[in-house]
Amino acid sequence: MNIPLFIIDAFAGKAYSGNPAAVCLLKHPVDEAFMLKTAAEMNLSETAFLWPENDGYRLRWFTPKVEVNLCGHATLASAHVLWEVGLLDPEVEARFYTRSGLLRASRADDLISLYFPPYELKSSPTIPALIEALGITEANVVETMLYADNVLVRLDQESLVRELSPDFGALSRLEERAFAVTAESSTEGIDCVSRFFAPKMGVNEDPVTGSAHTALAPFWASRLNRTQLTAYQASERGGLLQLEVSKDQIKMSGRAITIVSGELHVKPC
Repeated sequence: MNIPLFIIDAFAGKAYSGNPAAVCLLKHPVDEAFMLKTAAEMNLSETAFLWPENDGYRLRWFTPKVEVNLCGHATLASAHVLWEVGLLDPEVEARFYTRSGLLRASRADDLISLYFPPYELKSSPTIPALIEALGITEANVVETMLYADNVLVRLDQESLVRELSPDFGALSRLEERAFAVTAESSTEGIDCVSRFFAPKMGVNEDPVTGSAHTALAPFWASRLNRTQLTAYQASERGGLLQLEVSKDQIKMSGRAITIVSGELHVKPC
């Protein structure tokens, strides 16, 4: 039997914006090698695989190279698919069992909200090799933070974030897994901008990164003294996220648009 397959633009205001994720609807677990090969074939920043488990769904995420522990945009895309195909009623919460624990999603009209625990941020000295790879100077760096295996770098100008042209080869040789570069925004209606680079994982630049905003949200909430934020990820495609920060939870909201629906004509291993 063929596998239902979707491509969804997540955190998108219109088609061909936001971050595209492939979503495979399975009836049961499949071999990990099959999921990795399928993700490589899709060649998107993430492909999600989900199947029924307990009172929800098991959810796993793969880049074209590796499985990842958390992916916000592919979680939003997966929830969107469940509601769109009628596997969940619109008023029913989506529940996902993942490497990062139980994740939930809710829907109000066309806005989907995800609920994540915040990442713990730790201050770090400036990383000279990272500054060189980003093509900036140390004077541009306001502060550097670490979260999980990633680096968050705050720059002094929004324009620098938007105009970055990193050396991806140099970034991939650094010890850290991925890099979120951010600045306070002077654009009306937007509180912060960011870009996210992960060449070591097969994704030079991720268009919109939900998982990074579980660190960016508390980071900017503390610095701007606000609990509600509007964030813009300034990739070529661009994406908008609505963020609500509390002590133990990040509520992350955005819209999703179905671009492709079809079937995968390869039997799982």
